[in-house]
Amino acid sequence: MLPLPRRGALFAAALACSAALLPARTLVHCGSLIDGLSATPRSRVTVVIEGERIAALADGFTPAANGDTVVDLTHATVMPGWIDCHVHLDSQINPQAFTEGFYLNPGDYALRAAHYARLTLLAGFTTVRNLGDNHNSTLALKKAIARGWVDGPRIFTAGAPIGTTGGHADPTDGFNDEVMEKLVSPNVIDGPDAARRAVRQHYKDGVDVIKIMASGGVLSMEKSGDNPQMQDDELRAVVTTAHEYGLKVAVHAHGTEAIRRAVLAGVDSIEHGTYLDDTDIGLMKERGTWYVPTLTAGHWVHDKAQTPGFFPDIIRPKALVIGAQMDAAFRHAYESGVKIAFGTDMGVGPHGENAREFIYMVGAGLPPMKAIQAGTISAARLLGAEKDLGSVEPGKFADLVAVNGDPLADINAVMHVAFVMKGGIIYKQ
Repeated sequence: MLPLPRRGALFAAALACSAALLPARTLVHCGSLIDGLSATPRSRVTVVIEGERIAALADGFTPAANGDTVVDLTHATVMPGWIDCHVHLDSQINPQAFTEGFYLNPGDYALRAAHYARLTLLAGFTTVRNLGDNHNSTLALKKAIARGWVDGPRIFTAGAPIGTTGGHADPTDGFNDEVMEKLVSPNVIDGPDAARRAVRQHYKDGVDVIKIMASGGVLSMEKSGDNPQMQDDELRAVVTTAHEYGLKVAVHAHGTEAIRRAVLAGVDSIEHGTYLDDTDIGLMKERGTWYVPTLTAGHWVHDKAQTPGFFPDIIRPKALVIGAQMDAAFRHAYESGVKIAFGTDMGVGPHGENAREFIYMVGAGLPPMKAIQAGTISAARLLGAEKDLGSVEPGKFADLVAVNGDPLADINAVMHVAFVMKGGIIYKQ
């Protein structure tokens, strides 16, 4: 007969069994932590992760227990995963982009979006808001990422943008009459009834947000880049219907009058805001409207407009004028106290370089910590996702990005991403 184990051995065995039942932990040792909320960083902090969420934060570097994984970021600056509130994952502007719709199929757009999504994630952006796509490509991509089929950021998508006949979202601008007749889009509306119908169809498709074009734009085949293109009743129909369905409304608007109409209609964010004035700013502050500046797009189109032939002739003068105005608008909005959330309009500029927006924001007068908060907790609040995203806190998704160097001392450090984690999974180290 075998001897019975001693009480101490039984206790040790029980402890071993209990430990095996505990969830595996990842301990991220942070030399410096910018948590998204505090005005100053914390030094020597451990972020404790269980599964896809943050379990705890501890001062100092917590020693690993049996089964723990340790990530050594003691010589880096760790931040919440960055959030870009304005991207277009299935496109990227080049001289051929203005006619590629004749050659690409829906599958082409979806596969290209998957490629650009991975570049965006590896650049440190664990969440994006996609404000316009082709053939609902990012609706499919969102599902694929959530199911683990492809790597990419969390996506809040608007599907196709909604605009008016001849406006910035009309895909037939500049085409001949026969093409215009054959390529009628349900996302091109005239009047409040059509506006309501378009919003309801988007809801049926499964979008997370509604994107509308309230003014002219730079990269469409139309003469004006800033004229108002939606009337008050159309704007009110969009906003009322969207809000009834639990959807926020993001508004492309360069011109002063378009911004004013949109804010008065109750939209949630103004994208670009190139010619906003004191009246617009006052209304935005009064109504809590967010401003998403997209300075990267402004710099990019202005730079590319210097190259003859890169843009069609009807686009080039708009790019030169509007691109040059956007930094001044941003500075005016920031100094006036408008709520600012990070957004690049990538798909205009090259995907994977989204962090340049931080550099442009700081260059236009925003303190580095405020710029980082615009791309973390402020962006999460605009999305309505601050319970899960935007800061390093217990209970939130374990979305982390780390850079070599101190971005508060030199904002250019954001271009040197050394580590990316989304939902507890490491994608770059």
